[in-house]
Amino acid sequence: MEISRVQAEVIEHNYRLVQERIAHAAESVGRDVDEIKVVVVTKAHPLDTIRAAVQAGLQVFGENYIEEGVQKITSLEGELPLEWHMIGHIQSRKAEAACRYFHWIHSLDSVKLAHRLDRFAEMYQKKVPVLLQFNISGEGTKHGWAAWDEALWENLLEDVSKIMVLPNLDIQGVMGIPPFEAQGEAARPFFRLLRRLRDFLRRHFSEREWPHLSMGMSADYEVAVQEGATMLRIGTAILGPRI
Repeated sequence: MEISRVQAEVIEHNYRLVQERIAHAAESVGRDVDEIKVVVVTKAHPLDTIRAAVQAGLQVFGENYIEEGVQKITSLEGELPLEWHMIGHIQSRKAEAACRYFHWIHSLDSVKLAHRLDRFAEMYQKKVPVLLQFNISGEGTKHGWAAWDEALWENLLEDVSKIMVLPNLDIQGVMGIPPFEAQGEAARPFFRLLRRLRDFLRRHFSEREWPHLSMGMSADYEVAVQEGATMLRIGTAILGPRI
């Protein structure tokens, strides 16, 4: 389809620009760009856009909502070899679908959810890689454990220890979102806070490597790279504005 081909070319161009900017940001702080993964956020984008993105060579996608993600995953199942990341809030009643359909979960934000995910992961005979989500902004609209003040971090250890022992969840790191208005350079203090929190957890739970920092979106991913991000959740800068 001609429109899809043109759209694929636009997406490929956008992705190449994003990758160049990531490489430049990584080089500026002496990082290896190969340790940074881009998760292309497809929230509110139609299937044709995802197909165009795949035609452009992209294979790693992120969804914010379970229902929307499952619809896309099942529609493309068997057609395309894709990797799907759940990056939005998961209600406990939707834990089964999160385990069944997604390869990664970035938004584990409670012990209750962890137990449900662990149970369903066992049912599907999977070990699910997860990131713990922390509220690094102090905003009531953000999900995750309270972590905007370092004085709160000791309170996190009991919950994290309960999740560490769950056999079917593989804790791979942390995820956080700065305030919406803190874009570009203004997001840097929040990314630094999340990195320090990851290092704090790594010291207390050294049996895990805690390799991943999921942070940075279209407006601030270069700053996130400079502050250690290993997973960037980028939608608009690659796919264009949502319809």
